[in-house]
Order: sequence, then structure tokens, then C-alpha cells
Amino acid sequence: MSEVTQEVLLNATDVRIHYHSVAGDYKVVDGVDITVNRNEIFGLAGESGCGKSTLVEGIIRLIRPPGDIVSGQALFYPQPPPTRAMTRVNKHGNAPTDPNAIDLFALEGEDLRFLRWRYISYIPQGSMNSLNPVMRIGDQMMDVMLQHSELNKREARERISEVLRIVGLSDRVMRAYPHELSGGMKQRVIIAMAVTLDPQLIVADEPTTALDVNVQRAVLETIAEVKERTGATIIFVSHDMAVHAELVDRLAIMYAGEVIEVGTVYEIFETPKHPYTQRLIGSIPDLGGERQRLESITGIAPSPIAWPQGCRFHPRCPQVMAICKKVAPPYFEITPGHTAACHLYNNPQTIELYETKAETQAVRP
Repeated sequence: MSEVTQEVLLNATDVRIHYHSVAGDYKVVDGVDITVNRNEIFGLAGESGCGKSTLVEGIIRLIRPPGDIVSGQALFYPQPPPTRAMTRVNKHGNAPTDPNAIDLFALEGEDLRFLRWRYISYIPQGSMNSLNPVMRIGDQMMDVMLQHSELNKREARERISEVLRIVGLSDRVMRAYPHELSGGMKQRVIIAMAVTLDPQLIVADEPTTALDVNVQRAVLETIAEVKERTGATIIFVSHDMAVHAELVDRLAIMYAGEVIEVGTVYEIFETPKHPYTQRLIGSIPDLGGERQRLESITGIAPSPIAWPQGCRFHPRCPQVMAICKKVAPPYFEITPGHTAACHLYNNPQTIELYETKAETQAVRP
């Protein structure tokens, strides 16, 4: 893990992303707040379908109909700020009060094109299949450089050679076609493309999916090396908790379209507070310890078309209380910077009031 400087690069608040259908709205991301500091690797974890990929795709404006960003702001603080004037009012009528902030939800067309690659880049899921199979690697990277920068061909070629070396590849890769490279090499090419223009924010969405463990380790080492060499901030999305333990500085746990716990990676793994987080950690096998049965999470994740009332984890939670079934928990600060949305950390008097009320209703004829 790297040294983190406490300066905000991205602050997303009340992000809600719905998918409209004839059956109703699928509220895949439902009121999420995240803050990403400059020069850190920020992890997003959770079961498949919890909304983590939709969240980052929404923040960088890759959501397409029937998906819709129905509320929120995603304030981006690049340093130095772009000289280009940006649209400031989003479709909900909100504008950032800070003159140095750019609301990514307010941008369209040329504004988004200007920011992409220069300031924000993306490593997509299944990125090994993102390369054009009939173009040489160097030509594909050259297209990015020439369309999104003021470099000439000679300067662009020198930069491509430089970033390929950063990810551990030689210049001869530039002359290769994608089918001539291994899966790990293609993944590293995508990472190299993401850093060609020195973006301040890189979003990596499940970059180790479908790779064997040896290639996974090589890719993680490449991402860590890129971060150290370029100083970029990285949002790292993965359902694999062991990968997060290896790489990230801070970690947010998502469940049912919400962030339910945030803390440093040490806090999340050593002192997890939310019952869901505890069971995620408990499901990781300890290869060096005694043989024991792994923890599992009973039941299945709820549908985003009809989230449960109250805490969304309560139908699966072994520590459920009456208040959990009725009232959505706010965030409780466990220690500075470590928060959990769970009534276990609520005021004891508040919990007792709801427990008493529930018992009274249960015995009422």
C-alpha cells in the first residue's frame, strides 16, 4: 500500500442510478456517497450485482439508456484545473459552489471528450477483449494519443514506448496484433493505454477477472507500479476481497445499491463492523491457519426493483433487531474515517425503544 495524501480528488454525493423497464425502476445504485483522496487506491467491494460497476460507470458517464442518473453530484477536483470552461449546472439544476470543482454529471459531448484520457481514464471489465483485433497495438495506442493530446506522431511514439516499459512490456509489442499476446500481456497493454496521457484518476473495473492467479499477481503489481510511477489516483473495483487486501489503501463495501461500510483496508480486515462485511471477511480461507469451515451468508441478495424496508441486509443478518426491519440505518462513525451503516452502533436507548415497541405489537391480539 502507498502513502496517502489527504486531499480530495473526487466527491460523489447522493448518486442514484436507475434502469427503467416496463416492470418498474431497478434502483441499482441508490443514494451512494463516496470520497476519493488524491494519490490513493480506493477499493469498491461487494457481491456481484451490488451496484459497484454501475456506480463507477455512472461517475465517469458511461451509463446509457435505459440506465439513468436520477440524482446526485460527482465533483472532480483536478490540479491544475483545466483551462477549458466547463458546463457547471447538471440536469437536476445543481451546480458546485466550489469554483475549482467540476460536476461530472453536468458534462456532455466535447466537455466529456476533453476530460477523458487526459484527466480520467478507464480500465473496463473484460478489458482483454477491448482491443481491436485487426489493428496493431501501437496503432491503437497512437489513435488515443493523437485524438486526445497535442503530441505529434514522434512524441506520441516515444510516450507509448515509455508507458509500455512502465507496465513491463517491450517496444516490439507495438508491432503485434492482440491475438499474438497472452491474456496478461493484453491486460497490461490496456493499463498502459490508460496512463498514456497521465490522467489524475484511473477507474479499474474488475481488471483481474478471468485471469489465473499468477497473471493476477502480475497485473496487481503492474497497477501498483503505475500508481507509484505516475502518482495517479485509482478506483479499484473487485468482488475479490483478497485482491483488495493486497492492493488498496481505503475500502468501501457495497450491498444492495448502498455503501454500508468505509475504512482503511486495515480497519476493514482487522475490525470489520457491519455484519455483512464480517461475513465477507469470514469467507476468505486462511491458508496458513487451522482447517475450519468457512463462513457463508445465508439467503440471496434482494432485487433492486423492490429493496427491503429498513436495513437491506436484515433478511440475511443473524444479528437483526426490530429497528433493522423498519428504519434504514444512518452512518455511524466507529473511529475517524471508519463508518458503518448498522444499528448495532446506534444509541442503546433508541434500540430499546424499538425493541419494546416490537414486543408490544407482537403480543397485541
